[in-house]
Amino acid sequence: MPRLLGSRIMLREYRRDDLPWIRQWVNNPEIVGYLSDIFLYPHTMESTEAFIDANLEGSSDSRGFVIADLAAEAYIGQVNLDSIDWKNRVGRIGIVIGSLDHMGYGYGTEAMKLLVAFAFREMNLNRLELEVYDFNERAYRCYISCGFKEEGRLREKQYKNGRYWDVIQMGILRSEWVGEGSE
Repeated sequence: MPRLLGSRIMLREYRRDDLPWIRQWVNNPEIVGYLSDIFLYPHTMESTEAFIDANLEGSSDSRGFVIADLAAEAYIGQVNLDSIDWKNRVGRIGIVIGSLDHMGYGYGTEAMKLLVAFAFREMNLNRLELEVYDFNERAYRCYISCGFKEEGRLREKQYKNGRYWDVIQMGILRSEWVGEGSE
């Protein structure tokens, strides 16, 4: 798997020594509260190990990268392409910054831009899509700055923290991608 290099981060392969870093966030409600309901219940050590093993063995349905510090290669988070539809050339993106200390510094934006470029240039995908909860304003701004457009809103679809929230569907097409003509 290639490494994708940015100005401050790299997208690299998963490693077994990423396990402690993933375990720090996978049951942290301040982080997983922004993620899908697969994090509704606590994740066991065995389920985290199985996730890493699937990525190391290439048996996972997703194609993912660890977001890592460029110099030290230390784990910051992860970004994955899930549910790739090869016939229609569509991929669904999921991303997490794995510590509160790393949030708000643009690592997610840089990782998204690297992944979008890789998906369009190297994987020949035509469309990327994702969902974001309407209370997750930081992520929404990140996706807009990476070229994603709001395509729909599923009103009050998600129940979190005692109330219903909208789920915003977003997408970007290869033809809309700003990086298309560069390099």
